[in-house]
Amino acid sequence: MKKIVFLLTVILCIIIIVPNSSAQTSTNGANVITTGVPFLTIAPDSRGGAMGDAGAATSPDLNSQHWNAAKYSFMESDMGVALSYTPWLRNLVSDINLAYLVGYKRLDDKQTMSASLRYFSLGNITFMSEYGDPTGQQTPNEFAIDFGYSLLLSETFSGAVALRYIRSDLTGGQMVNGTETHAGNAYAADIAFYYQKEIRANRKRSVFSSGINISNIGSKISYTDGATKDFIPTNLKLGLNYKSEIDRYNTIAFAFDVNKLLVPTPDTTKTDMINSGHSDVGPIQGIFQSFSDAPGGWKEELQEITFSVGTEYWYNKQFAIRCGYYYENVNKGNRKFFTAGAGLKMNVFALDFSYLIAAQNNPLANTLRFTLSFDFDAFNKQKK
Repeated sequence: MKKIVFLLTVILCIIIIVPNSSAQTSTNGANVITTGVPFLTIAPDSRGGAMGDAGAATSPDLNSQHWNAAKYSFMESDMGVALSYTPWLRNLVSDINLAYLVGYKRLDDKQTMSASLRYFSLGNITFMSEYGDPTGQQTPNEFAIDFGYSLLLSETFSGAVALRYIRSDLTGGQMVNGTETHAGNAYAADIAFYYQKEIRANRKRSVFSSGINISNIGSKISYTDGATKDFIPTNLKLGLNYKSEIDRYNTIAFAFDVNKLLVPTPDTTKTDMINSGHSDVGPIQGIFQSFSDAPGGWKEELQEITFSVGTEYWYNKQFAIRCGYYYENVNKGNRKFFTAGAGLKMNVFALDFSYLIAAQNNPLANTLRFTLSFDFDAFNKQKK
C-alpha cells in the first residue's frame, strides 16, 4: 500500500509542478489547437468524467467504446447497454446537451462487438442577416455512430478497431456571409490496445493495466463547397491503471492518462490564415506532423499534452466513490478542474453520476453527468 501511495504522489507532482513550470517559462503565448466536431472529445459517461477524464487503462466497463474499445475483451458479462446524459455548459446556456447510448455483445471467448450513438444538441439559435434581421431559427446538432470489434490476442492482451460516421449540422443550410452552407460529414476509425495483468502479493489480488487509443483517424470535415476543410480531433490517449484489494470488501484503483491531439499546430509566424491553419495538409500527414510542427519547438509540443489522474474506491463491488484532476497548459486552452462522483451497482442496474469542480468563471464549472447501465447477464440469471 505504501508503494501505491508513493506512486500516486509522484504522478501528482508531475502533473502539478512540471507543467506549471513550463507554462511560467514559456514565451510563446497562447496558441490553441482548434478542430471541427470537438464534441467527440467530451467525456460522455459519469465514471470517466468523475476520474478527471481518465479511462484508457481503467478496468473494463460498458462505456469502454469511447476510452478504449479493446477493454471489452475483458468484460465479465456477455452483454450490456448504458445510457448517459450531460447538460453541457450550463453556466452559459440552458439548452445544450450530450446524450450517449452504448452497448456490447460478446460473440465468443475472444471476440466482442460494440456500438454507440453520441448525440450533441446545441439548443435553439436564431440566425441574423448582415443587416441584423432574423433569417430563421435552427436547432444545430451533431452526432456520431460507432461500430467496434475487439479481439482477445492473449490472456493479458487485446486489440480493437472502431469505425465511425460523423454528421455535424450547425447552420441548417443557412447562408453565412453570402456563402451557402450544408451539414458536414466525415468518416473516422479508432485503433486501440489494452494490457491487463493480475498480480498477487500478501494474499491480496492486484491488477496492473495499460492502454493506448488512437481515435478519430479520418477525413476532414467541411460545411461549404469550398476548399476550406477542418481537421477532426484525431487524438492519442495513453493510460496506466493500478487496482488493488485493501481487504475482502474494499478495493482502490489509481489511473493516469496523457492525451495529445494529432493535428497540426497553427503557425503563429504566418499572417495568412489558410497557411497558418495547415488547410493544405492531409489527415495522415497531419498526424505525423503534429509531433514536430509547433512554432515554439519542443517546449510548445510538450505543452500540447494534457494530463488526467483519477482514483476509484469500491465497497463490496456495490458502492463506488471517485475523484480526479484534469490539467491543460495555459497556452493551450488552460482547462484545469477537479472532478468527483459516485456509483451504485445493483444486481441488474447501475447508476453513476459525476460533478465537475472548477472556478466559477470557467464555463465547465458545475457540469453534471448521469449514467444508467443495464446488465443482461444478471437479468437472465435473476429470471432463472
